[in-house]
Amino acid sequence: MDLRFTEEEQAFRREVRAFIDAELPRATRERLAAGLGPTKAMTVDWQRRLNARGWAVPHWPVAWGGQPWSAIKRYILSEEMQAAPAPAPLGFNVAMCGPVVIAFGTEAQKKRFLPRMANLDDWWCQGFSEPGAGSDLASLKTRAVRQGDHYVVNGQKTWTTSAQHADWMFLLARTDPDNPKAQEGISFLLLDMKTPGITVRPIVTIDGGREVNEVFFDDVRVPAEHLVGTEHRGWDCAKFLLSNERTGQARVGASKERLRRLREVARTTPGDGGVPLADNPRFRTRFAEIEVQLKALEMTTLRVLADENRALKERKPNPASSVLKIRGTEIQQAISELYVMAAGPYGLAAAAADADTDALPDWMALAQGTYFNWRKQSIYGGSNEIQKNIMAKAFMGL
Repeated sequence: MDLRFTEEEQAFRREVRAFIDAELPRATRERLAAGLGPTKAMTVDWQRRLNARGWAVPHWPVAWGGQPWSAIKRYILSEEMQAAPAPAPLGFNVAMCGPVVIAFGTEAQKKRFLPRMANLDDWWCQGFSEPGAGSDLASLKTRAVRQGDHYVVNGQKTWTTSAQHADWMFLLARTDPDNPKAQEGISFLLLDMKTPGITVRPIVTIDGGREVNEVFFDDVRVPAEHLVGTEHRGWDCAKFLLSNERTGQARVGASKERLRRLREVARTTPGDGGVPLADNPRFRTRFAEIEVQLKALEMTTLRVLADENRALKERKPNPASSVLKIRGTEIQQAISELYVMAAGPYGLAAAAADADTDALPDWMALAQGTYFNWRKQSIYGGSNEIQKNIMAKAFMGL
């Protein structure tokens, strides 16, 4: 496989960079460059700019706003946005629920939901994990009982990212509790978050942020027309969705951008004996190791993307996405450790509850919090241990 970019692809990269330079608001770029996440308004604004250009959902079919691009062109767009840095299109809309609706939904569902997902007119969240059903998702207990032309949902979801912003949720609920096989008897439903009976409670994370929530359902009525795919066969939708999520977790462009900034920081940050951190042999060795690992991940990502069209056509998850999920999250965590090393004792001081961080550079004030927050990356989307089980079964027949 030739991993070199063609002249056409290089020209497209220049086109993307020019668009980002012209359209990305300065305040958004500066906030992300400082290591902070975008606000909801920033994400909505940027995705709508992308959608106006036809670039919000390039991996979707052309009929629903996509582009007839190769997987490599889509990769270039994603990499350049991560490198800018610019907000990513909302993954719950464009990389998770959207592709599931395209693959398994009815025409009425596609017409109603897909254009609004692409333009971020509706903000979606994911209702999968539950207390006692995280990586072992098939053990979920949230019930959906069919009553006439509605399902009545009762139960709880947890670690629900951005539920406080969401207009809609896609969720898994058990519709056949008597099925002896845990993966069967689960259905995939689309839920309006304004429906009576829904309670959203925040979970404060270890870095003090609020990005995840508990969501409770008490006799929540979901129209039966919001069932995606076949009743009791929602596990097929979930596997398809999780494969797309894991591919996106490689985040090669984002890791490149963080290493680039860290290299600049290391040249001016004093380490032991006042010597710049960039001249510290232990730091340099670890930095080089991560760069090599990231290059290998990039090549593996390109190989997986080259096979993406087949996976979408067959509606089958690509088990190679588990490789990207494992290595991508491990590399992101390793980079966060390097930032902690660079910040040294100042990072520890910044992590204190009563710390005054105004005098510290943004990257230094955020180093410890980011390190702790990113422990989650090897857990969500299916823990890395689960991914190894998937790989052992798919590749080795174990």
